[in-house]
Amino acid sequence: MNIDAHQHFWRLDRGDYGWLTPAKGPIYRDFGPADLRPILDRHAIARTILVQAAATLTETEYMLGIAADTPCVAGVVGWVDFASADGPATVHRLARNPLLVGLRPMLQDIPDDDWLLRRDIEPTVRAMEEIGLVFDALVRPRHLSRLLAFIDRHPRLRIVVDHGGKPAIATRQADSWHADMAAVAARSDIMCKLSGLVTEAGADWQPRDLKPYVDHILATFGPQRTLWGSDWPVVNLAGGYDRWRAATLELTAALANADRSALFGGNAERLYLTGRGRK
Repeated sequence: MNIDAHQHFWRLDRGDYGWLTPAKGPIYRDFGPADLRPILDRHAIARTILVQAAATLTETEYMLGIAADTPCVAGVVGWVDFASADGPATVHRLARNPLLVGLRPMLQDIPDDDWLLRRDIEPTVRAMEEIGLVFDALVRPRHLSRLLAFIDRHPRLRIVVDHGGKPAIATRQADSWHADMAAVAARSDIMCKLSGLVTEAGADWQPRDLKPYVDHILATFGPQRTLWGSDWPVVNLAGGYDRWRAATLELTAALANADRSALFGGNAERLYLTGRGRK
């Protein structure tokens, strides 16, 4: 079963997408299931994981409502205020809905680069551990060293790195991404999404620009711990769904059939959909 492990829906009049401004051009409009369905059909993708795009509980509840009415949405990665005193209770309340499969703080937008190491978020993280929810780590390269410490502090937490850790592809900036991603991958339970790379590569990207990064992710995490996602509709800022799908099919063509099946669906099913519970 082909699964898109990372996509979004939004409705502008909800008013809580602070990052989504008219400057975003082609994605500054409403996107819903009717917009995505023809694309999924074109690529024979059966299910998706719907991921939060606003740091509000109301958006999480909005997404859970969409998922209940949209058969292709297999699960929702929502948001809670991790630092709130009632964070654990909120997690338990939301998790009564079986469509909630994970939570994601918007780390790339949080001014405190050490947020992952704060003690006040730990009760909420422990609640996630108890239930078996997935922690989607929306990080940039500067966060990866903190993520390593966070992983070691929470060895029972199910974690996936979103968007390959967002390497600086467009600028080819020399940073610690290669070494830090390898160190994260050495924690054998951690997974990584092959998603979001094209928006880090710039509008004129070619598959050859992505290849060193895709190869590094596959070499370190392996195809059995890597899962494909579109990051639609954000991907429309850098070529769109069809172009990204074609590029990743090309860049992974040398993989064995079993590994390709895992990458394009099986791993997402195993991570998000095969029950919630203790590691």
